Amino acid sequence: MRKKITIVGAGNVGATLAERLHATGLVDIVVLDIPETGNMPKGKGLDMEQAGSVLRSDGLVTGTTDYKETANSDIVVITAGLPRKPGMTREQLLEINAGIVAGASRQIAASSPKAILIVVTNPLDAMCYVALKASRFSKSRVLGMAGVLDASRMERLIARKLGVSIENVSACVLGTHGETMVPIASYSTVFGVPITKILKDDEIKELVHKSVQGGAEIVELLKTGSAYYAPSASIQEMIMAILKDKKKILPCSAYLEGEFGISDTYLGIPAVLGAQGLERIWEIPLSDQEKESLVRAAQSVKEMTAHLKKTPALAGS
Repeated sequence: MRKKITIVGAGNVGATLAERLHATGLVDIVVLDIPETGNMPKGKGLDMEQAGSVLRSDGLVTGTTDYKETANSDIVVITAGLPRKPGMTREQLLEINAGIVAGASRQIAASSPKAILIVVTNPLDAMCYVALKASRFSKSRVLGMAGVLDASRMERLIARKLGVSIENVSACVLGTHGETMVPIASYSTVFGVPITKILKDDEIKELVHKSVQGGAEIVELLKTGSAYYAPSASIQEMIMAILKDKKKILPCSAYLEGEFGISDTYLGIPAVLGAQGLERIWEIPLSDQEKESLVRAAQSVKEMTAHLKKTPALAGS
């Protein structure tokens, strides 16, 4: 029996993810959006399912605006949310998206009480906290996609810099999905060799800077949107690790309760993903400087969640 995956948000990220998953033929998919979008989700779902004839995928694709269609989902991906608009403060965006994520999480908890949630909405780490509290799921079933994407950007930069196959490159990026992300050069390798033994300090600093700015660069180039090909591929990697019970270590946003000296916050860390969702946090040794950077990143998330605790989004959660 195929697993059922719901994607909340039929925009570029959600629709591209649905297309990628449908091509595997391993899952049935529900693509959901708000009623104001009319028949748009249904049209995209029908188009994708017809593509399955060419792809030889037997998976079903349902586009809808009704949460009833999402019942008994195994995994739910929340991509819904607004981008920051001109004149909008950071706090306003935070509160608007928190309301969207909280509402979706509560609906999903009611219709799919055993689901695993993967949050993609920004600001990512704070939205994971909202989803955790609103759904009242265990921390093992509420994760955020960010580190896989951030690491993929760094891996591409390293591969291009050294002129080697991407298959030989592995990058480690922890912290937040934003300015306080923490690329860990000592755990970023080429054929198993840390880049600290291959590249000069100024070359590594340049790679780190470009990795941190990777998303912003795409936004600047697109003008009217943000990245969706790489994010959708990154979400798919997390989903496949869970569906196939791989016990794969991926950098994900997870709820910390003392790991790395940090508590009561979501942050990007190495996570073992399997059939139960987050099965273990891989607490790798870090240098004092790396630990300090991680604590600073956590503090930035704590400031956002402290603000959200006073808003309607988390009232009663």
